[in-house]
Amino acid sequence: MHRVGTARVNGHMSGEQGSDHVAVNRRSWDGSLAAWFGTRARVHWAAAEPFWGIWNIPQTQLAVLPDDVAGLDAVELGCGTAYVSAWLARRGARPIGLDISARQLATAQTMQAEFGLCFPLILADAEHVPLPDECADLVISEYGAAMWCDPYRWIPQAARLLRPGGRLIFMGAATLLMLCTPEHGPAENRLVRDLFGLHRVHWPKPRGIAFCLPHGERIRLLRNCGLVVEDLIEVPAPANVTSDFADDIPLAWATRWPSEEVWFARRC
Repeated sequence: MHRVGTARVNGHMSGEQGSDHVAVNRRSWDGSLAAWFGTRARVHWAAAEPFWGIWNIPQTQLAVLPDDVAGLDAVELGCGTAYVSAWLARRGARPIGLDISARQLATAQTMQAEFGLCFPLILADAEHVPLPDECADLVISEYGAAMWCDPYRWIPQAARLLRPGGRLIFMGAATLLMLCTPEHGPAENRLVRDLFGLHRVHWPKPRGIAFCLPHGERIRLLRNCGLVVEDLIEVPAPANVTSDFADDIPLAWATRWPSEEVWFARRC
């Protein structure tokens, strides 16, 4: 995998130091998580309309993808089985999917053959992307890099990949959800973590090591990377919906407070 030199971003070190989470998360996503998501890949690839996040909210209700992606060069960071890239390809974009899990990418290749879609898949770490500067009009991540990579490393990479005017869109667990979720057990109706210093979050096996920032810190990071925030959607769970993650995030909780966030930013 391509490596970039160590740099300091807003007081935090990026580069090779403290990257043990990459190996931990690779083991998780090459293990039982890859098998679990592999059983759901065909449903995602076959969808007539994109649907997003843990509540499977359709694009018509949660507009994550822009309307005008035809002809755009896109990079999906932490693509998993690459269904988001498949949705982009069907809308006329030229996507590249990148992930650290060989098993996930193997499933993506199987889906490409089954559905007759072909686009590049790269086995690499989203914190060290082996692609040239200013190669993309759109960088997108649904939970992949957005949750499982260090934001002080992957967001500068995303900014580097974007051409001027290019868009970064990413979706992951809401900051409030992280503050209310203990290391073991479901989200609670109280704060169980500190907001100040929020960054690296240990999840029980097999989930691995997640990342989250306070909103102000994330906005400063995006700005320092030359990105301007255009929108932030704090996602409410639809009423009476079912989810594979209901044991961790009860529906009664997620209809009162945001369990997911979608960020939209543009390179200056």
